Amino acid sequence: MIDRVGIFAGTALAAFLALTAVGRADTISYADAVTTLAKECGADIKKFCNGENLGNGRIQACLEKNASKVSPTCTSTLGSVMTSVAQRQQAQASVFKVCQHDISQYCNSVKGDGNILSCLVETTRVDNKACNQAITDAGWR
Repeated sequence: MIDRVGIFAGTALAAFLALTAVGRADTISYADAVTTLAKECGADIKKFCNGENLGNGRIQACLEKNASKVSPTCTSTLGSVMTSVAQRQQAQASVFKVCQHDISQYCNSVKGDGNILSCLVETTRVDNKACNQAITDAGWR
């Protein structure tokens, strides 16, 4: 049952995320987010959100709707996980802007976003601290 709870939480988590601006982020992968939520919120999801449809933030909405009944650990974990994953998404969205100078300097002849990203990650010449941090925060290094 925990696996299904993790899938529900992960799907809801992936569907919800899009907030929060950050400087330096402690980000979390989707897999780690699902594992953490399943561990810390599994009983609350099962108790209060059993039968909820997947997607569109329904699990999160259910937990928030039942906030007065949800365990404090789950409430805290949900907030931390959502913030961390949102920070990762924001970092992923900003890498090309933050790393523009390094892209033009070291990966100028490379075509396609995936190939440019590989070039940035693999090159040891990138010494731009903000670019390196954005790549790390995005979970790509």
